[in-house]
Amino acid sequence: MRIGELADKSGVSRDTIRFYERNGLITSTESKSETNKYRDYPDNNLIWLEFYTGARDAGMSIADLRGIVEAMQGSCDQSVAERVIRDKITELKERSEQIQRAVGFLEQALAHISQTD
Repeated sequence: MRIGELADKSGVSRDTIRFYERNGLITSTESKSETNKYRDYPDNNLIWLEFYTGARDAGMSIADLRGIVEAMQGSCDQSVAERVIRDKITELKERSEQIQRAVGFLEQALAHISQTD
């Protein structure tokens, strides 16, 4: 499929698709047509783009994603992918706890201010 179709189906912009391709996260091939230089994107890029969207929303970096992709494609040990994902889970849990403490503090401060009225 062409980049426009991939963008429509995935909900990811063409610029983001090109960015991921430049960073080795998705692949394309040159069209076999002699009259244009369009790129063809395999269907499995839809799965990868869905994964990248979720991973980026979870705060994963491009370097993290590259490590996962390399591990999943067999170019390195899969334990690398597991470690990256586990580290991100730990980081997000720690951040969640910090946010909960901040919310608790602010709620106490609000209650204290409300009592002084």
